[in-house]
Amino acid sequence: MNFSFFPKCYHLTVFLYLFVTYICNNPTNSGAVSLTQSTIDNILASNELVFINFYADWCRFSNMLAPIFDEAADKVAAEFPTPGQVVMGKVDCDKEGSIASRFHISKYPTLKLIRNGQPAKREYRGKRSVEAFLEFIQKQLEDPIKEFKDISELNNLDTKKRIIIGFFDQKDCPEYNTFRRAATNLKDDCQFHAGFGDVVRVMHPPGQPVVVFRPDVALSNERDEAYKGSLLDYDATSVWMADRCVPLVREITFENAEELTEEGLPFLILFHRPGIDDDTVKRFKDIVANDLISEKQNINFLTADGKKFAHPLHHLGKSQSDLPLIAIDSFRHMYSFPNVKDMEIPGRLKAFIQDLYSGKLHREFHYGPDPNDIHSSHHGSTGGSGSTTPPESSFKKLGPSKNRYTLLKDEL
Repeated sequence: MNFSFFPKCYHLTVFLYLFVTYICNNPTNSGAVSLTQSTIDNILASNELVFINFYADWCRFSNMLAPIFDEAADKVAAEFPTPGQVVMGKVDCDKEGSIASRFHISKYPTLKLIRNGQPAKREYRGKRSVEAFLEFIQKQLEDPIKEFKDISELNNLDTKKRIIIGFFDQKDCPEYNTFRRAATNLKDDCQFHAGFGDVVRVMHPPGQPVVVFRPDVALSNERDEAYKGSLLDYDATSVWMADRCVPLVREITFENAEELTEEGLPFLILFHRPGIDDDTVKRFKDIVANDLISEKQNINFLTADGKKFAHPLHHLGKSQSDLPLIAIDSFRHMYSFPNVKDMEIPGRLKAFIQDLYSGKLHREFHYGPDPNDIHSSHHGSTGGSGSTTPPESSFKKLGPSKNRYTLLKDEL
């Protein structure tokens, strides 16, 4: 018997063993990247965009989405191969519960975009197809900055939106990279423009780029403001730009209501008639900026077209003839400010907000004003008998459904 084949068989066996071992321990880079507690922070810190699929294996909708998301990840990786640009990741929320809690995941699958380490204000709710995901990423990576070739172009900008302008020696510099990164986070809130070289040489000292904020001059008396910090400090630059791009008082519309609701803060809303109550709107914004700035982390300051948002007014027992008026929507109930003119009284609007936190608005609605409080006033359209409840929130109904895609696990 010829045993000469044994050495070859032996070598083949070793080769197959080593090959299988390599594959098992070195999986291919296809599909979305699995993120774990030990890897997620590094992935978020080292990539401009991270688009994450938060899923659960027991969820049928998660299983349906998985191959689509993985295929889209391959296409995105092929189109944007530059390291640090974009990663499509996935998180098994049963195995990585701490990550799910960190990002407030309550339904599956949930898709969230993280840009420069910061979660987008709203989750992705677009079409769930390979093409839609690819198009979404393409749009997110579009350059938000428009380059101007002549300084005179700055005289013809659309002043209906807040503007930030950069003046640089050249595009290939770390200061411009900081400016660009911060701008990508704020492109929905501001418009960005930049000029380079000889075009802007008279606008800044040599070797010292300048970034300037131009407010909405149609609605404000503010003037251009130059950033005085270091453009090499991304965090400081980003905070400065965000504070100026995102107005302290925003206009709520049916298009952005879901996003604003998802932020989870109560609403202080001035309902008004556009073109008629413009002076009241401006005064409301001034009072918020001067007296209520300390409350910006606790409440969203908004204006609303009273004609478009007639339904919340109806809940308050009000109509178009009662405009302008101010109300709080706590996402449980709504409370009306007694008299919009009283906002001019120092401290009165702030006290109204604090009465929400203390529960005073709710108590007064049921039992009437405290006779010992000279500033106390009845809030709401009915109340005082102890048998009524404040009007239910209207705006919480415009927020995202808690069970949009699948059942919560604790409901199974």
